[in-house]
Amino acid sequence: MRETPVTPNGDRIRWVELPGAEPARLYLHGLGASSPVYFAAAAAHPLLAGRRALLLDLLGFGISDRPADFGYTLEQHADAVAKAVAAAGLRQVEVVAHSMGGAIAIVLAHRHPGLVSRLVLVDANLDPVAPDRERIGSSGIAGYTEAEFLAGGRAEVAGRVGPFWWSTMRLAGPEALHRSAVHLARGSEPAMRALLLGLDLPRTFLHPAADAPADADGLRAAGVRVVEVPDCGHNIMLDNPDGFAAAAATALGESAQAPN
Repeated sequence: MRETPVTPNGDRIRWVELPGAEPARLYLHGLGASSPVYFAAAAAHPLLAGRRALLLDLLGFGISDRPADFGYTLEQHADAVAKAVAAAGLRQVEVVAHSMGGAIAIVLAHRHPGLVSRLVLVDANLDPVAPDRERIGSSGIAGYTEAEFLAGGRAEVAGRVGPFWWSTMRLAGPEALHRSAVHLARGSEPAMRALLLGLDLPRTFLHPAADAPADADGLRAAGVRVVEVPDCGHNIMLDNPDGFAAAAATALGESAQAPN
């Protein structure tokens, strides 16, 4: 495990690092998740192994610190990630990012030109959504005020998300979880989709075969590869590890066949 302070108060972001060749890969998790949990098998898959890999937990989540005085905007998350990459001695990384992590990765690439060499978005959030506490996910959490969430909303969410997601969500700081969800639902300015279309680097969007992203043709027209992965839901890397690894390896310029 590695760590570095990323706030004026010394709050630390942490990551599990796998040795290997560069260019290094940075893996970013989604809301309420943890990169070592969601990406360890993918990073070790024969199609993706052999590269230096940083399985990073965003500030407020997983094994990273959970400061209650941090804003947890997409921009603040992205800047904290950039500090972690610099602390790892890296000037450029390939980024594989799931869900909210994908939104943060887009903002990271926009705010820190040259830091991201390739971007693989795994069913990432591209557009703002309306808060609705009856739904599961960022929209549901964002449907509470922070006071409501801390007073009882967090327990209600725990009962709705199921034991697997809750196993990592329970590690998140309550303020971190709520504020991250609110800012994810609100989106960046300009919105993540617009930022993505303007990036000048190889970009791939992986999605479940049954759930294509909105305006996929518009993404393709801007040079974003849109790739469906069969036999999976939102958690593509967990539901279909081989399909995910094959699609990600192609996006990252690796061989599409595992070594013998």
